[in-house]
Amino acid sequence: HVLAFDVQEAALEHTRIRLKEANAPANYELLLESHTEMGQYAQPDSVSCIVFNFGYLPGGDHQKATRAETSLTAIRTGLLLLRSGGLMSLCIYSGGDTGFEEKEKLLAYLKTLPPKEYTVIVNQYYNRENNPPMPVFIFKN
Repeated sequence: HVLAFDVQEAALEHTRIRLKEANAPANYELLLESHTEMGQYAQPDSVSCIVFNFGYLPGGDHQKATRAETSLTAIRTGLLLLRSGGLMSLCIYSGGDTGFEEKEKLLAYLKTLPPKEYTVIVNQYYNRENNPPMPVFIFKN
C-alpha cells in the first residue's frame, strides 16, 4: 500500500493522472497533507520504503517549498515508521530562498544518526552545474 503526501492539490492531481495513465494498481492513497503527518497513517516499524522529494513543485508556487524544520520532523517520523531492512530516500534540492539552509540542516542531522542503526549514503551529480539535487539513501539496519 502506498501513501503519497503533498500540500499542493496540483501535485496530487499530476500524480493521479500519471498513475491512471500507467494503469498502476489501485493500492495507493493521495493525501492532501504535510509529510509531517505520516505517523497518523502508519505504525512504527511497519514501512519498507519512504521517498522524500524536498524543495518545491516545478512550475508551482515557490512559497510552498519544504522547510528545514518540517522536513526534519518528517525524516524523524519516517525513521520511526521504517522497519528493519527498510530504505528511505531523500532528494534534496538546494537553491531558492530556503533550499541551502534546508540542505545544510538535513545533512547535519543525518550525520548524527547512529551507524549501528542506520547506514547513510550521500550522493552527488558530479558533472552538473547550478545546484543539482542531492540523492541520499538511508538504510535501517
